[in-house]
Amino acid sequence: MLKQSYWKVVLRYGHVGDRNEVYVARYLAFDEAVNLLDVYDSAKNMPGVKGSRGVNSVKKVGYTDYCAGKETEESNFYLQKLMTFNPIMERPA
Repeated sequence: MLKQSYWKVVLRYGHVGDRNEVYVARYLAFDEAVNLLDVYDSAKNMPGVKGSRGVNSVKKVGYTDYCAGKETEESNFYLQKLMTFNPIMERPA
């Protein structure tokens, strides 16, 4: 089994050009070999992320923070609506 690294990524969603953006923290899991730039590239291409500056911050977190963050994601109203508009949106592990 591969070891994983866990990341907290704060992304900008919404109408960024109209200054109506929403910042949402996403929690992602990758192989241990993945570095910060790999996480950044993956996050900026996620559905709904806006513009060239859609990634606000990237931080490596522990497993307990990751699990707590995933629970928070499930209760986030904006992400719930985003997933209804894009049902094939990939849900990281």
